[in-house]
Amino acid sequence: MITMDNIIREGNPTLRARAQALSFPLTAEQKQLAHNMMEFLENSQNPELAEKYKLRAGVGLAAPQVDVSIRMTAVLVPDENDKPLFKHVLVNPTILSESVKMAALSEGEGCLSVDREVPGYVPRHDRITLRWYDLEGTKHVTKLRDYPAIVCQHEIDHLNGILFFDHINKKKPFNVDDNTVILG
Repeated sequence: MITMDNIIREGNPTLRARAQALSFPLTAEQKQLAHNMMEFLENSQNPELAEKYKLRAGVGLAAPQVDVSIRMTAVLVPDENDKPLFKHVLVNPTILSESVKMAALSEGEGCLSVDREVPGYVPRHDRITLRWYDLEGTKHVTKLRDYPAIVCQHEIDHLNGILFFDHINKKKPFNVDDNTVILG
């Protein structure tokens, strides 16, 4: 089981490296890692289990965050009733297209690998078309918007060695252009 002790923190070079693409079929170890990453997200969103295991709530966890530099990430975005809105392990995800319109979360973004508050808006594309593969190697193309799109972009950034605060305007962290909508 993955706990907060297994998640590496900023400063670890794995978080700044470009992760390696996977080939199919996946190994048993890679499939187990995918299962463990999704299990972490499920546990972290369950108040009793999160408290029991001292987990910070997460909606995404990329393999590099557990010090495995491969292009795989688990995403579990709940809807307003805490039912899964978008729940998948994404292997070799690629953004095929993105909207011109941008979006940012009103409360900013956080990260399980960053143990500090980093205030500011993180502008991301409001809509994306995502190509990804499941654990069996089946290709999927999914259109996402708003919060699920933001979460997937955050996770794909992890696969490219980018952290969320890299997107924040350093001089004016709460400034965005007229093309950016603030969500939440």
